[in-house]
Amino acid sequence: MTDRSQDQMEILAAALPYLKRYDDQIVVVKYGGHAMGEEEAALAFGRDIALLEQVGINPVVVHGGGPQINAMLKRLNVQSTFVQGLRVTDAQMVEVVEMVLAGTVNKQIASAITRAGALAVGISGKDGHLIRARRLTRTVKDPDSNIEQVLDLGLVGEPEAVDTRVLRLLIGAEIVPVIAPVGVGADGQTYNINADTVAGAVAGALQAERLLLLTDVPGVLDAEKRLIPEMTVAEARAGIAAGWIAGGMIPKVETCIYAIEQGVKGAVILDGRRPHAVLHELFTDRGAGTLIRA
Repeated sequence: MTDRSQDQMEILAAALPYLKRYDDQIVVVKYGGHAMGEEEAALAFGRDIALLEQVGINPVVVHGGGPQINAMLKRLNVQSTFVQGLRVTDAQMVEVVEMVLAGTVNKQIASAITRAGALAVGISGKDGHLIRARRLTRTVKDPDSNIEQVLDLGLVGEPEAVDTRVLRLLIGAEIVPVIAPVGVGADGQTYNINADTVAGAVAGALQAERLLLLTDVPGVLDAEKRLIPEMTVAEARAGIAAGWIAGGMIPKVETCIYAIEQGVKGAVILDGRRPHAVLHELFTDRGAGTLIRA
């Protein structure tokens, strides 16, 4: 037996317990932003998701596409503004958002997974009323008067309910759902929704075994900027209160907490730029990011 064959056998033997753990379980993967990277990185992600499906796991992909939206807005000469990290979305902009997310990006990801050997279908939260949305409201305190003011974010939404029937039909047919984070209101209005938030809501509704949020940092860092491999919901809340979980990491951690409280077994924040990050997280002892559990 060659050294390479021996290495392959050892890798398979080490992964076997994890293959058994996740057999026929649902794993929701949020993919987007800087984690998307260049074309080769996207194809590698597609191969990893296809591998999950081929070994008996049920992956569900939720994707973002902020850089792609920005590029299209620039081409169309449409100005974009952000408030507290959320894109203010008017009627003109929501059309662009839907065109990019539910069109180009959604189909590229589904195609990459299908090319790798698994059957993937791209849908948006509007299909089959998968994601019923409502307008997101946020308040901010005026620094001078200390009076709370309601922010007008336009057609930015949040999930109100998730109808899993379409997803379960796809999963039952061994098809990988690829979801664009666009929702629909009770009045038929289209809403732009944060992809992390959609991933958490979908994972909770499906009672997923794992929620993986791929981002551009190694995971949650402590006050000394060291990676925390694992933490409880209580420890995560304490980190937010103490201030060492801050900035853009707060909504990601809050999404993980929400998903766990809805029944997800564990949620992981990990660096999606790392090659095979999803496989490292699911099939190795050390994982690839920060696991948050109940």
